[in-house]
Formats: sequence, C-alpha cells, structure tokens
Amino acid sequence: MIKLSKMTDYGVVIMSEMARIQGRTMNAPELSLHTGLKVPTVAKILRTLAKCNLLTSIRGAHGGYRLDRKPQDISIAEIVRVLEGPVAVTSCVDESHEGCSVETCCPMRGGWEKINRALNAALEEVTLADMCREASNPITPLVRAGSEPHATATVTE
Repeated sequence: MIKLSKMTDYGVVIMSEMARIQGRTMNAPELSLHTGLKVPTVAKILRTLAKCNLLTSIRGAHGGYRLDRKPQDISIAEIVRVLEGPVAVTSCVDESHEGCSVETCCPMRGGWEKINRALNAALEEVTLADMCREASNPITPLVRAGSEPHATATVTE
C-alpha cells in the first residue's frame, strides 16, 4: 500500500486552513482550534514547513505563520516532499536515495519509473487551492465546542 504519513496528511490540512484566508497570520494554538489537531503536532509541522519556505514565521506578540505564496502557486507535491522526502514508489526509481541489489538486471525498473513519474506529475498538478475547493464550498473551519470561530472565506484564484 502506498500511503502518506499522518504528519503529511496533517500538513496538508494545516496548509489548507491557512489558505482559506490569504495573508492571515496564524499560530499553533489557533490552527489547533480550527483543525482539531494537537498543538504540539501543529507546532512541529509549522516549524518544518517554515524551514522549507512554504510558510513565513513572524515573531512577536501577534506573530505566527503565514503562507509564503498564493495557494494556487503551492503544489501538493511540494508539501509532500517537505514532510515525506522525495516521492519514490520503489528503491530503484530516480527520486529514491535507497539502493537496490538487483537494479542492474531487474526487468521492472522502467515500468516503476513510469509509474513514479505519473504519481509525481499528479501531485504537482494539484494545488493547495484545489484541495481547499474540493474540501467544501463555502469553506467552514472546524471549531471546538465553546469557542468562537474566526472569519471564513473561500479561496479564489
């Protein structure tokens, strides 16, 4: 089974929430409130995404994180690569850093390479804006009982 890690799934959820209102600065507790994820998990993912220039970190009392680019300019492939590393369906494809003991004589290598290119291309084609549109329209944040929701908006191109 080809399956992304929970951290990658959560990373897309967090980035999607941040994309809902462009230019908004959010911190880990606020994103936790809107996504239902635990604050330490959100904080860890935010730091990783900021290190790889998908988010900008803003210090200070009203600091937090905001998207570096417009949601339509961020591919899901970028988020996956930051949180998972290169997408490689087997150890013999170009993006893999693992070695294969039968690589030189394997009759399947070309086939896996074709599949790997198709998978990477599919992830490149889908943007953060696309994911937000697919989730629901209009977009409504997840809010825990007893808390005040923040203003919401749909992502536009």
